[in-house]
Amino acid sequence: MSPLHALAAQPGVTEILAVSKDDTGPGPVIRTVLIVGVVGIVFLAWFLLRGYKKD
Repeated sequence: MSPLHALAAQPGVTEILAVSKDDTGPGPVIRTVLIVGVVGIVFLAWFLLRGYKKD
């Protein structure tokens, strides 16, 4: 059995994966959280690593 068929056999998966045309779901929110998180990680890395710069 392929993993896709095993996933589809689980109860509730079809309801989670089903998206209507008018429902955007959590997509924009998750995308915004991920972008802000990545930018925050880059900024934190820059802030922490700038102290190791040789003058």
